[in-house]
Amino acid sequence: MRAISQDRLGGPEVLAEVELPRPEPGVSQIQVAVHAAGLNPTDWKHRARRGFLPEPPFVLGWDVSGVVTSVGFGVTLFTPGDEVFGMLPYPHGHGAHAEYVVGPARAFARKPPALTHVEAGALPLAALTAWQALVDTAGLRSGQRVLIHAAAGGVGHLAVQIAKAVGAYVIGTASAAKHDFVRGLGADEVVDYRTTDFAAAVSGVDVVLDTLGGETAVRSLATLRPGGTLVCILGGPPNLAEQAAAAGVRHATMLVEADHAGMVAIADLVEAGKLRPAIAGTFPLAEAAKAHALGETGRTAGKLVLVVRP
Repeated sequence: MRAISQDRLGGPEVLAEVELPRPEPGVSQIQVAVHAAGLNPTDWKHRARRGFLPEPPFVLGWDVSGVVTSVGFGVTLFTPGDEVFGMLPYPHGHGAHAEYVVGPARAFARKPPALTHVEAGALPLAALTAWQALVDTAGLRSGQRVLIHAAAGGVGHLAVQIAKAVGAYVIGTASAAKHDFVRGLGADEVVDYRTTDFAAAVSGVDVVLDTLGGETAVRSLATLRPGGTLVCILGGPPNLAEQAAAAGVRHATMLVEADHAGMVAIADLVEAGKLRPAIAGTFPLAEAAKAHALGETGRTAGKLVLVVRP
């Protein structure tokens, strides 16, 4: 099968199309013919710095949309021919940027018919991150106020929609050029982080979703009401937990997990017309390096997707 691999760390130029053996499903696994695979910032970070992964060679990618081609012993959820989408277990289950993948059956859900494979392939990692941060970790409820950083980004633009589906009042940060896009997702307020100090402009929120890390996490503490929750997906300064405790708020650093129930919840939101990914661009599998280069600019709104089977 064709796959995008790398034998060293570095820039997009280290990515190359290679031929690899087709993986076979083991116990409780399914084999999926990949039609589309999303890209996320974690892809280019692991490409450049290895992150959680061993030394190269390796195939990146966690987002999958495709068709089940075979199932391993014990699988009852799916049969060959089913259209599915899901996230390979993060971080060690990588390998979606290939013609075939295997993964735990319960990392997947049935692809909503309303979505193309490109749209479905854009969703899993980013949507699960938003769902697990807002719903599972922060317990966001109807009537609460939430601040979502980088609201036009891959996670952010889905988090805005999920928060609105829950019934929350949503404040997003984004550059001025992306304000209309974020408002179109349902955000009630949008703050231009380049011209406005969000920590001074926003106060009394119940939840903050920080997708940026660093000092953004520290400055976000001032926007929370007492007892509010800051969820970070990139961490923050080493003493962030102590600063959160001193401010009287809860802090959690979250790493996304493969989650059948979460994928079903995401599919339900899609079917209800409450969640849709914005596609910033598509690239053939062979042009993965170009997709990485564009993603690393940080100027896209929504998700980039590799098309494996047009």
